[in-house]
Amino acid sequence: MDECVFCKIVRGELPSWKVWEDEQTLAIFDLGPITAYHTLVLPKDHYENIFETPPDLLKAVIATTQQVCLLYHEKLGIQNIHLLNNNGRQALQSVFHMHIHIIPVTQRILPGPIQKHPELMSQYPEMLARLQ
Repeated sequence: MDECVFCKIVRGELPSWKVWEDEQTLAIFDLGPITAYHTLVLPKDHYENIFETPPDLLKAVIATTQQVCLLYHEKLGIQNIHLLNNNGRQALQSVFHMHIHIIPVTQRILPGPIQKHPELMSQYPEMLARLQ
């Protein structure tokens, strides 16, 4: 899809903070992070949502999600993680390319509106270095 921001990232037309990549999937830091290490895992091929994504590709996305979670657990000691997938406008999907959010939790998040913390983006180079 020509105008899809995630497709542009996959094609290298837009920069990203790459955490993980294989033939079928890509994991990148979110540009509107809720917590440190908030990551998006997406298939490289464009599918709008979970309903359209072929089962084998969805398995690859889940496998990458697990690998990134294990990486965060091993390298950072992260014990608690939210996994989130929004499908459709009413479910608050804002980029219509299937993806899963990995949202590490290091302190209890109280119920209420989700607050984004774009100031965390300045720490991305240091965060990536900790994963090496």
